[in-house]
Amino acid sequence: MKKLVFLFVMLCMFSCGDYIDKPKNLIGPEAMAEILADLTITDQAVVLYQNRNLEAGTRFVLKAHHVKSEDFINSFQYYVIKDKMKDIAEDAQKIVLKKDPKAEKYVQDKLKNTGSTPVLDK
Repeated sequence: MKKLVFLFVMLCMFSCGDYIDKPKNLIGPEAMAEILADLTITDQAVVLYQNRNLEAGTRFVLKAHHVKSEDFINSFQYYVIKDKMKDIAEDAQKIVLKKDPKAEKYVQDKLKNTGSTPVLDK
């Protein structure tokens, strides 16, 4: 009986741990928001210019921010699991609105028509 109680206590202790460890080269939330904003702008450019390569644009953005793709993926997963990605995405949306004046007009038009902020995706 004591072994069963001990096993139960041990299971409870280890089940309260984190689902994911903090990545070794974690990208800060501000830098992550900047990268996401640049990736969003690059993605929209690919939509406008169909002959362009999205993968090349992604590599360019990551290289411009001096970030390895593996570090970006690990940081992205970490923030999603830790439920911090919503705040980072909202910061990225603010950055996009600052960088692209047309995006501000687009958002304002959508707010007038639907009453809600559009999601920045295709």
